[in-house]
Amino acid sequence: MAQYPRAELEEMVERWLAANRNAEKEGNWPKYLGAMYTDDAEYRWNMGPNEEFVARGRKQIEEWALGVQMEGFEEWRYPYHRILIDEKQGEVIGFWKQVAPAKREDGTNYEVEGIGGSWFRYAGDFKWNWQRDFFDLGNVKALLFELAADGKLDPAVKKKISRLAKGQLLPGHERLRENPGLLKRIKGGLSMVRIALLGR
Repeated sequence: MAQYPRAELEEMVERWLAANRNAEKEGNWPKYLGAMYTDDAEYRWNMGPNEEFVARGRKQIEEWALGVQMEGFEEWRYPYHRILIDEKQGEVIGFWKQVAPAKREDGTNYEVEGIGGSWFRYAGDFKWNWQRDFFDLGNVKALLFELAADGKLDPAVKKKISRLAKGQLLPGHERLRENPGLLKRIKGGLSMVRIALLGR
């Protein structure tokens, strides 16, 4: 792990936050964030026990992580509320929220509950060479269900959900292992019903 001056990492964070604000204003994430990754950078996040998103290299990051994955979320906001900088290891962790543009009838924002964030590794020259996002996937799904029920889910997001429901992986999605078969899923479901009803 390379060490970097604290002031340089702080400036990198400020540049990153400014780029995020510009991306939110225009709904164009590749334009503002793409240049902040090295050509050989890796960007990933987990999608559950059997699936991982991985973009290898700046081109895939721009096309997949900042492109395909952000389709339907162009008007969402991802405000950072806490940044931790480790200049000795050249790493940064930022905690953010996921806030939809629509509001509920009571005036509150549709927002993913729980914690979300990004873990970055700095490579110098004001660029990241590694990033891993983390968020509560269960809460993300719950919010998408709520938006769908209220008729406020973006058509592009509906299209992606339809693809995933048919077993079609989006670009960058990789299977970590085979999904459990139908028999095992039924067995697991029945076991959970027994536990819920009988406590064993």
